[in-house]
Amino acid sequence: MKLDRFLRLAVGFLVLLVFVIAIAAMLFVTESFLNVWDRLIQGPKIILWGYIGVMSALVIAAIWLIARLVVKRNISPEKIKNRSLRKEDIEARLQDAERSGVNVEDAQAELQNLAERQESGSVHLCFFGAISTGKSSLIKALVPDADVAVNPVGGSTIDIRHYRWRSRSGAQILLTDVPGMGGLEGNLDTIAVEEAQRSQLVLFVCDGDLTRDESQAVRWLLALKKPLILVMNKSDRYDTAEQAVLMERLLDYLEDLGGEFARDQVVAVSAGGELDVIERRSDGAETTVRRQRPADIGVLVVAINRLLEGSIELLDVKRDRAVFRLAAEKLAEAEGEYRDLRAEQIVRSATRKAVVGALAAVSPGTDVIIQGYIGTTMTRELCKLYGAAPRDLDIEEFLNLSQSRAGKALPLSLAVAGNALKAFPGVGTVAGGVVHAVAYGLIFDALGRSLLLTLGERGDFDPSLAAMAFEEGISEHIEAGVRQVARMAVESKKDTR
Repeated sequence: MKLDRFLRLAVGFLVLLVFVIAIAAMLFVTESFLNVWDRLIQGPKIILWGYIGVMSALVIAAIWLIARLVVKRNISPEKIKNRSLRKEDIEARLQDAERSGVNVEDAQAELQNLAERQESGSVHLCFFGAISTGKSSLIKALVPDADVAVNPVGGSTIDIRHYRWRSRSGAQILLTDVPGMGGLEGNLDTIAVEEAQRSQLVLFVCDGDLTRDESQAVRWLLALKKPLILVMNKSDRYDTAEQAVLMERLLDYLEDLGGEFARDQVVAVSAGGELDVIERRSDGAETTVRRQRPADIGVLVVAINRLLEGSIELLDVKRDRAVFRLAAEKLAEAEGEYRDLRAEQIVRSATRKAVVGALAAVSPGTDVIIQGYIGTTMTRELCKLYGAAPRDLDIEEFLNLSQSRAGKALPLSLAVAGNALKAFPGVGTVAGGVVHAVAYGLIFDALGRSLLLTLGERGDFDPSLAAMAFEEGISEHIEAGVRQVARMAVESKKDTR
């Protein structure tokens, strides 16, 4: 009790001392400020206002510096995603990635294709939409002499095809037919999406009210920030009142999406085609005759020409930005593949080192992370691969947390290792330290794969979460990697003989 009273008195004295010092400091600052202010008032006005200006600037600078140092400003993923990309940015990233060993051919091909289109000066107009909406038929109606494959079943277009057309001003237009969405072959959707990004103008073709997939496609096309015409084909299937209702619904939908749309960018057309007609002959017999149904695409031609009457340079700028983003996406995909491959190599290398170290020591114990150097090196390399920069204390914490969890899993590792070695004739389950070496390898393999899962999901290194993922997934990883690790141990054992 006496000790407790003494502590209370000591704390009270310290509080009083701090209070006295604060009062003294305040009085000193106040006196100094008043003295300086009196002198400034008595002196020339230019010195007074100059002094106020300098002091204000210093205060603002101090506040700005403190805010920069203390306040953490996070850039939202959406802003990063929507940030305008420049050719110089993409090329710099490509050079860095290529030096790192990433396969950048697909991304470079996009930039090369863009350069060729820029040099040709042609305007690419992409017909985009679901299968059986009549994209190819519309192109046939615009260019009657073109050899366009049209199939009433739908899905006749399986690759990219270009057809020459001229606008009212005489500009050369390439009408691009792409595979329709929703076909049996999934890769055709990718072909269509990429070509839409490469084109200056996009025509989205539907044949009625938008389905859920079509709505998502229109939303994505609007995000490209390039001119878009919404074309409702096969309008001859509806009467005037039905057409009016559908057109208003489409306009309302586009307005809800926030797209910059004029009313003449939503048009109703008919591509025509063939029609079976029953005719009655003079003798009373009926026959079926196939006749050509006239196309009605005048409003579409007008809408296209109006968009092309604007600045072609602006269309090119928007097209270029979309292609830069496409190249960046392909580069990111290639970087992801390289990262996965390199991560697998790092984990496998660490696992092999753990196996070799265990064979050399032949002194297994419950502390299966005894080879701290290997664990530290593996963790550091994986973090660097994913752009994380952990402190040495973070790595040490992760390995310490994993150590106890690994010790609990050691019996399971030994049992699994013993069963796995039975598949290798001449080795058996009592081949010196091979069983324990496999157990060590399994632990390191599980450790690396758990760390990969955490880095892949979060993008940064959290010791506690990574250790928890290791504990939760260790049994799974042990079962998955047992044959590979056992083979490593057997081969390493043979090499040491």
